[in-house]
Amino acid sequence: MTETYTGPTQPEDIDDGIDRESARLEREADALLAEGEARSFGPRPIHEAVREDALAAREWSRARTERLRRAVEDEPVKATVYALGLGLIIGMLIAR
Repeated sequence: MTETYTGPTQPEDIDDGIDRESARLEREADALLAEGEARSFGPRPIHEAVREDALAAREWSRARTERLRRAVEDEPVKATVYALGLGLIIGMLIAR
């Protein structure tokens, strides 16, 4: 139990052992961050910003719609029960 550490003593002696895949991923991440910073901090016309936001919202809504469609197709009875329950709750709130 009295083992002593005999590893590298100088920072230059440490071998990171970075493999090619992680180095490639790190370069790609740096490029994405640099691109994002350039888009965020650079001057952009308002119509371009609105257009980009509208495209992002459209993609988000398409993905959510497809996810909902798959869920309803996979379990139609469960989706019907949820819809009926939600309708009942909304009806009760409106009747007040």
